[in-house]
This record gives sequence, structure tokens and C-alpha cells, in this order.
Amino acid sequence: MAPQARDRHFSKEVLDMNPFLTLGLAIGAEVTATLALKAADGLTRPVPTIIVVLGYGTALWLMSTSMDMLPIGVVYAIWAGIGMVGAALGGVWLYGEPLNTTLLVGIAVVAAGVTILAVGQGQH
Repeated sequence: MAPQARDRHFSKEVLDMNPFLTLGLAIGAEVTATLALKAADGLTRPVPTIIVVLGYGTALWLMSTSMDMLPIGVVYAIWAGIGMVGAALGGVWLYGEPLNTTLLVGIAVVAAGVTILAVGQGQH
């Protein structure tokens, strides 16, 4: 298959994916990039910096794809909520940041807010 045809085929496959799967992949890329941002040390370390650039680029592309299929409010609420939770838990796991009651309550509040917004937009 010619490179251009293969690229069109890949793009069509991504566009035909479940929009929540697409959004989930976008969030995974964003959380990975965010966690790498701390390791990049002000973008002075090459490998984490490359992960940051590729991660955020991929995340934005996949997020924009999911917005073609879902309401913006739902996409952004899920993106921000799960991304925040992922970054917070990733910080605990990778960098030994504290996990305390306040953090856990905040995660619960965000989860409730995302659920309420999704139900309100008819995406339950």
C-alpha cells in the first residue's frame, strides 16, 4: 500500500473508533506528557522533552477527533477530570508525591462533576 493510502486508511480507522476510546487514548497521552514534563526538568533533558512534545501533540489530535463525535462540554469535562486524576495519581506513583484525604476527596468531587456533566449532555 502506498504511504499516502496507508495514512488515509489509518486516519479513517481512528475516526471510526469509539469516541470514548479515542478520548481515553488522548487522556493517556496527555497524562504521560504531563508526567514527563516534570522529568524533563525545564525541558533540559532530551528524552523526557521528546515524550512531552509527542504526548501533547498526540493528545490534542485525538482530543480534537473525539470532539467530532461528542459534545465539547463532555469531552472537556472528561479530559480535565480524568487527566487531573491521572496526573495526581501518577505523581504519587512516579514521584512519591503525598496521597492524602484532601487529594482523595478532590478526586471524588471531580468524578462526580464529570458524571453529572455527561448525564446532563445525554452521554450516560
